[in-house]
Amino acid sequence: MQKKAVYAGSFDPVTIGHLWIIEQAASMFDKVVVAIGGNVDKSYTFSLEERIELLKEVTSKFDNIEISEFNNEFLINYAQRIKAQYIIRGIRNASDYEYEKRMRYVNSDICDDINTIFLIPPRNVSEISSSLVKGLVGSKNWESVVKKYVPEPAIQAMLKWENKNAR
Repeated sequence: MQKKAVYAGSFDPVTIGHLWIIEQAASMFDKVVVAIGGNVDKSYTFSLEERIELLKEVTSKFDNIEISEFNNEFLINYAQRIKAQYIIRGIRNASDYEYEKRMRYVNSDICDDINTIFLIPPRNVSEISSSLVKGLVGSKNWESVVKKYVPEPAIQAMLKWENKNAR
């Protein structure tokens, strides 16, 4: 049986931390679905279509990665629906761990057939978040700082977004 995992997030924008998780998952599983989850409590910088295109571009070198999206559905139910046996979650710090541990327990109450795998990124990418990156945009020479945290296609998308919103 094919080992299939799902790695979900907002990816607004995709960061090198996300890419590290994706790369690790791609080496561990036969198929990895990178799923953009809709969250009504979040306001997004990039549209769903833009985030899908960015993820497709930055993951094109992997032949076992599929980009998808889901809305108004628990991740565990989405994982069941796509027949994934694993959920991949990144842990950057202690608060991520506590939150993800609780979610793992809730998920197992819903479906105990799907296991959650926690991946802890290396120090150089562990504190990078989409929120951090977006908070840096706009300051003088922000691109030179942000390019350390996101892949080039995300920089280009952020430049377009900044130019569009500067008017």
